[in-house]
Amino acid sequence: MLIPLPDDISDRTASTLMMKGLTAQYLFRQVYPLRGGETILYHAAAGGVGLIACQWARALGVHMIGTVSTDEKAAIAKANGCEHVIVTSRENIVERVRKITGGKGLKVVYDSVGKDTWDKSLDCLRPFGLMACFGASSGPVAPFAPAMLASKGSLYVTRATLFTHIATREATQAMADELFGVVVSGKVTFSALGPPSTFTGTVRVSGSAVPRCRRTR
Repeated sequence: MLIPLPDDISDRTASTLMMKGLTAQYLFRQVYPLRGGETILYHAAAGGVGLIACQWARALGVHMIGTVSTDEKAAIAKANGCEHVIVTSRENIVERVRKITGGKGLKVVYDSVGKDTWDKSLDCLRPFGLMACFGASSGPVAPFAPAMLASKGSLYVTRATLFTHIATREATQAMADELFGVVVSGKVTFSALGPPSTFTGTVRVSGSAVPRCRRTR
């Protein structure tokens, strides 16, 4: 299964952008489709996926609240489009979110941190809000009783992964096309994402080997 690259996107750019960008795509366009005007919370906003998320949220007209661990990372997240930044080493996440939202809470939280932010993330949601967990960098979330979601306002929880979303050729191509579109338009850039990956192998999807980058001729 090959994913062709537009002429405007080099192999080096794709090797930096592809997996991180597709993750941002499925989070913002499928798990909880953002249309503009929403206020969201995104943890680890200065990370590889986070910096793409900052830019994509800005392009969509979304008010992004991002968490980071240092003031230096806060400056990077803001420079990439994160509207509000919470420095977790000295700020209370739930209090800041409540202040920013006027006490209403959020419709969605995107959380790849896991154990350290789980309870705080749930407390930032308004009734019927969605907790979109897609990683556990601080460790796995402890088992919890589903009744807890009821007591916090009939909340929803999902544990999403990229590989479920790219399980078919058609789905992968559609996601890549949208990602390439925001990159070619300049809405998402890759200069802040670090050096291109040196990986030149393949990713395994539904039994097929998918090159990370392949140029059409």
